[in-house]
Amino acid sequence: MPDNHSREIRHYNMARIKSRDTKPEEIVRKFLFSKGFRYRKNDKRFPGKPDIVMPKHQTVILVHGCFWHCHEGCPDFVHPKSNQDYWLPKLKRNRLRDAENISQLKEMGWRVIIIWECELKTTLQKYTLNNLVHKIVA
Repeated sequence: MPDNHSREIRHYNMARIKSRDTKPEEIVRKFLFSKGFRYRKNDKRFPGKPDIVMPKHQTVILVHGCFWHCHEGCPDFVHPKSNQDYWLPKLKRNRLRDAENISQLKEMGWRVIIIWECELKTTLQKYTLNNLVHKIVA
């Protein structure tokens, strides 16, 4: 199936996708800071450079995009229909890398919390963030 965009437009769109400081990450960080939690961002000392590291609580928070991290069962994750020779192995590598990083973090004694991008939509955001606080202090 051909792409809906020209190569130039597709390249432009893909180049604008950020790997850090995304809007979902900003939402979580601002909420945590407003509740008095302090954290480190994308700490390179840990496997996968987690989005949020909270040393005081021995907790790592990963804010996952539904597409890039293959959120199964989520309406925001759809297997790509074009260029599957590229996308399917790439998304599989992302999932394997996530699993390895989470495993290493747990072995190091860290609690790992994953927040999905879809959980931060307006209708679920308040519940998700309040639930996050309970997970951190539990």
